[in-house]
Amino acid sequence: MAKFVDRLLLFLYSLSIGITSVIAILLLSGVIPPQLDNLDGRKLWMTALIVAIVLLLLSVRFIYVSFRRNRTSMPTIDQRTDYGDIQISVETIESLCLKAASKSRGVSDLKSRVKVTESGLDITIRAVVEGDMSIPVLTSDIQKAVHDHLEEITGIPVANVSVYIANVTPSAAFKSRVE
Repeated sequence: MAKFVDRLLLFLYSLSIGITSVIAILLLSGVIPPQLDNLDGRKLWMTALIVAIVLLLLSVRFIYVSFRRNRTSMPTIDQRTDYGDIQISVETIESLCLKAASKSRGVSDLKSRVKVTESGLDITIRAVVEGDMSIPVLTSDIQKAVHDHLEEITGIPVANVSVYIANVTPSAAFKSRVE
């Protein structure tokens, strides 16, 4: 829905700028006689004409973009097997990373980012951890879990797993209440 609204706004903007540019070109080229007497200089007319033509060309480009179908596909990782081709989307890889990282105790608010490099996948995991957890041990566990899970599930080599600890939350210690 958001793409449709954005394209509609872009189309309306382009249409209004295009109509304004056509009127300006007609006024400045002399097809329609100007009613303003204070625009005398030939350089000013030529500059305004060039600006109007550039605006018209930009508007035509924007109108084209607003009607053009979005043919870009989701980025994928392609593999060839004996039976044919396999395409795994980067979004799928990110979901698998989150699944593997969420199995570690004491982490929350996980986010992942995957980059495809020549040496394999470069993965960045962002996490919030509980305050009573050992961060080096926890990050090492997350790295190993994500690395092993991805290589086992997808068969794609993982070059690097970086873990970014964004924040530490207080641990949820339950105190018994005596009345």
